[in-house]
Amino acid sequence: MHFETSDPFLFCAHHFDEYPEGNDEMGPNASLAGRHLGRDFAGKDNWRMYHGREVPGFPRHPHRGFETVTVVRTGMLDHSDSMGAAARYGAGDVQWLTAGGGIQHAEMFPLLRSDSPNPLELFQIWLNLPASDKLVDPHFTMLWNEKIPRVVEEDDAGKIVELTLAAGGYGDHTPPSPPPNSWASRAEADVAIWSIKMEAGATFQMPAVSEGTERSLYVHEGAGVRVGDTDVPNARRVQLDGHGPIELAAGGQQTEILLLQGRPIGEPVAKRGPFVMNSQQEIRQAYLDYQRTQFGGWPWGENDPVHQRTKGRFARHIDGRFEEPT
Repeated sequence: MHFETSDPFLFCAHHFDEYPEGNDEMGPNASLAGRHLGRDFAGKDNWRMYHGREVPGFPRHPHRGFETVTVVRTGMLDHSDSMGAAARYGAGDVQWLTAGGGIQHAEMFPLLRSDSPNPLELFQIWLNLPASDKLVDPHFTMLWNEKIPRVVEEDDAGKIVELTLAAGGYGDHTPPSPPPNSWASRAEADVAIWSIKMEAGATFQMPAVSEGTERSLYVHEGAGVRVGDTDVPNARRVQLDGHGPIELAAGGQQTEILLLQGRPIGEPVAKRGPFVMNSQQEIRQAYLDYQRTQFGGWPWGENDPVHQRTKGRFARHIDGRFEEPT
């Protein structure tokens, strides 16, 4: 579920759950017997409740000092936060949240369909913030599926490779901007988050990057990929050496790869639970500030709010702006 990352990334989790039909509360229409509710990560029947007790997901919890980039490939996620903002997004959407000086949010997985299964697949990526931006005001940006560039390339044998660009351009294709205080908003940071889908047997030339930029690939579907001279099996991560171009060659099945790329921030990292700062003293201060302020409190009636079943994809931002994908 989790795989190693390198600076400027802190963490990446790949969630894939084969949820059943939903009940009237948008939880699973199935018995929860035998599950460790409140901390259900075992994967019984190929799905998990995580920290949810009725609806799967992650009820109210705080963050400070970094960003979450949540790429929902299948299914829906309901966001609610301590600033009163809310969203429902999924099916290819990306939410980019700068926690900055402190925010609480809930991330719940409503099972909207009562007559068919509700599969969910997402990546959550934690991207560090430099010391100068660790205490900025919280902010989130929605990158709606309809606005995220998808680039189709054909190799010499006519095989297809599709790139989905959540961050970092390719050729003339540029994704929507990340939040203004993100490390990714600095051109010199060279941050890219791509999904690379390769037809069986396809090849693709990864372009060169600036010297000093770090790149890693996580293979999460297929029969593996050859990266330069190295065979990388499915469910494995590989760190790329050097900054020059490198060829990828898919195996005998359709292959999907997550690319995480960026120039390291190069500062000390102190982590404890939901907080990421530069020193242990700053971590202690984060806990004290959270106990004192609750990072804005909690305006919702419960710790695990979900939106109305009939609600479509939307975002209501901290400044009150309402947004729907078009």
